[in-house]
Amino acid sequence: MRVLGVAGWSGSGKTTLIERLLPRLAEAGLRVSVIKHSHHDIALDAPGKDSHRHRMAGAAEVMVVSPYRWGVFAEVGEGAPPALEVQLARLAPVDLVLLEGQKGLDVPKIEVFRPSLGKPPRHPDDPWVIAVASDAALKSAVPCLSLDQPDAVAAFILAWLEKEQ
Repeated sequence: MRVLGVAGWSGSGKTTLIERLLPRLAEAGLRVSVIKHSHHDIALDAPGKDSHRHRMAGAAEVMVVSPYRWGVFAEVGEGAPPALEVQLARLAPVDLVLLEGQKGLDVPKIEVFRPSLGKPPRHPDDPWVIAVASDAALKSAVPCLSLDQPDAVAAFILAWLEKEQ
């Protein structure tokens, strides 16, 4: 599976960009999955629900299945999240996996950068950044795409996929 990171500081617009890209990539015929990284202790089920009760009773994993969707809750304890290879192994085969966050991984990535956040850009020092999506014009050694033009960002991704095959 091809993997493309979407990296940037909190509040830069990563989720919004991915949300805008997904229908465009699907329209181009791609099956796309997303792996979303969080630094927080996320709650995927609610106290009192059967799945939560099973987890609290000591289940290593709980799978919830319905006619509409399914999901697996896995307790990993404290520490580092599972390696990317483990994360990818949990997904069904698709044409592209977008990684939201996990900006330190050595995978090709698009940096979402907003100068107004007052944070430094990654692209000058990260050789894995293949493009920058920004709300401002930037001088960069990699292509700079407009956050306001998701069609252009999707076209860039499609061209990158074609070139990488």
